[in-house]
Amino acid sequence: MPAALKRYFKKELIPLLADLRLAIVLLLVIAVFSILGTVIEQGQSLAFYQQNYPEDPALFGFLSWKVLLIAGLDHVYRTWWYLSLLILFGGSLTACTFTRQITALRWFSRTWNFYSKPRQFEKMALSTEINQGSLDQLTELLEEKRYKTFHKDGTMLYAHKGLAGRIGPILVHASMLIILLGAMYGAMTGFFAQEMVPSGNTFTVQNIFDAGPWAGPQIPKDWSVKVNRFWIDYSPEGRVDQFYSDLSVLDDQGDEVKRKTVWVNEPLRYRNVTMYQADWSIAGVRVKVNNSPILQLPMAPIATEDGGKLWGTWVPTKPDMSAGVSLITQDLQGTLLVYNEQGELISTVREGMSVDVNGVTLSVAEIIGSTGLQIKADPGVPFVYLGFALLMLGVVMSYISHSQVWALQEGNQLYVGGRTNRAQVVFERELVTVLDKLSAQADAEPTEELVVF
Repeated sequence: MPAALKRYFKKELIPLLADLRLAIVLLLVIAVFSILGTVIEQGQSLAFYQQNYPEDPALFGFLSWKVLLIAGLDHVYRTWWYLSLLILFGGSLTACTFTRQITALRWFSRTWNFYSKPRQFEKMALSTEINQGSLDQLTELLEEKRYKTFHKDGTMLYAHKGLAGRIGPILVHASMLIILLGAMYGAMTGFFAQEMVPSGNTFTVQNIFDAGPWAGPQIPKDWSVKVNRFWIDYSPEGRVDQFYSDLSVLDDQGDEVKRKTVWVNEPLRYRNVTMYQADWSIAGVRVKVNNSPILQLPMAPIATEDGGKLWGTWVPTKPDMSAGVSLITQDLQGTLLVYNEQGELISTVREGMSVDVNGVTLSVAEIIGSTGLQIKADPGVPFVYLGFALLMLGVVMSYISHSQVWALQEGNQLYVGGRTNRAQVVFERELVTVLDKLSAQADAEPTEELVVF
């Protein structure tokens, strides 16, 4: 590396990256765009954005679907500018860690940190002078308080404890870097998909609506999933209480390799792919007209003014399909409403029962439900979890006080001083207790004068 470039990195670039103000600004910008990525629906179709973010009137006067797509706000977490912000913030954390935190740790953990002149103790927030004090006795008392002690020339002492409190900030920085790397790795290699599958059908992951550029290896190719059964539990008031899907994972030979019943907040995991129970629908109805074979008819959603859910289908009651009735239902509890061609309600029928309409007997064998599954793979999640675990550990460690004590013996005079980075009152009480015991061991009246600046 040329000397000029090396000097630029050392004198200008690294100090700029290590600047706390830059880190704060980057963190705020990342937070703002992360909020936007949460508020704005990600990975939807062009028609969705055109409908919800029209050009006239544009949201806030400028946020239309064109602006949203050009800026990449439909996939914020995979845009080049968002990833660049993460990389820059990671560089800032790294520079700060090596130029400040690790340097400070080396300074505080050094074993040659001794004071050799009495006037050096006057600059401390807590210092005293003891007549007839013994350096060896002070060492024993400090070691009882779990201090690690070091000596030089038999006249100087340095002791400290709680060095983990200095390691805590470094661990916090390292954990944030791990979280950033995990998030970037997941964004580049993960995918999201949604599938609406009728009960009894087998499917492979096809409807991918958001995927990273390197997500190919994560998408299942040699296994599929069968929906053995889908059902809903209803409350006594008729509201949906919980919905379930009994799923089987099949290998490429069709053999079952895993089976699990999933519900909301209880997903199925297989080969780093997670399947969540997210939605439900009604796929169709199985009916008989007189003595005909069972017919499976699809049911389509019907728009309602109040936004409620309805599904309907048409059942022919004549062989030439010149007449028929409509079946309408709103859930899987088994009740269907029967309407004639004029839109008049003529009867109701339940699953497993029959009704006479238009001169024929209409029997309902089964209402077929569809399970709505959200499928995702995010290889970065383990790194993110690890990062958050280390972050919590680092925060706890940061609350540990790092206390330091110095002593210098000149003849019969013992100079003692100390400082701590937190819990100042606790440290003062601890040091005063040690000095009182030291004076008592010297079998003399306490003559020390505690000076707090």
